Amino acid sequence: MTAPRPLASAALALALGGAALPAGAAAAPEIAGLEAGRAVWLGTCQACHAEPDSGAPQLGDAAAWRARAARGRDPLYAHAMHGFTGPGGDRMLARGGNPALGDGELRAAVDYMLAASGQ
Repeated sequence: MTAPRPLASAALALALGGAALPAGAAAAPEIAGLEAGRAVWLGTCQACHAEPDSGAPQLGDAAAWRARAARGRDPLYAHAMHGFTGPGGDRMLARGGNPALGDGELRAAVDYMLAASGQ
């Protein structure tokens, strides 16, 4: 038996009006204008960005996002699209490990994570 695809789970949850959202949903604030980015975060990004042991900057952690945001959004978009290995060896998988995500969806997710982290 295969596990459900995270993005499909998020889409289903949104279709159900928010019922049965993934575990990280409680920590994912709704931000006007960034609904699409939140949906991508719930479906893909939360696997690492809501798991402290992953080494990824966590949603809502202003300090972790501040230095990244200071370099501008373009490097963050590029890391989300193409992947990145940080100085400590932590890896950001290209497209968050979900090759079905389009560039616009990735940008929306980055914008959402920055806004949800006070940036």
